[in-house]
Amino acid sequence: MTIEQALEAVYASLDNDNENIDECIDALKSALKTNGAASITVDPTRLPQNNRQGRKMMQSYFKRRGVTVVFA
Repeated sequence: MTIEQALEAVYASLDNDNENIDECIDALKSALKTNGAASITVDPTRLPQNNRQGRKMMQSYFKRRGVTVVFA
């Protein structure tokens, strides 16, 4: 799975009330490791909660699972 595919799966999961979000994060983490990337850049306009609190919550949740999130 590519990073783009994994990120699209994360967006889809977020749109479906975080359904299977942990599996999507694991796939994204694996794709990042395969490509030697250290972080993922997320488009904040695609988030269900595009406010400061929503972005910070996403960053901390992903960070606890080993994925660093930066916003475009």
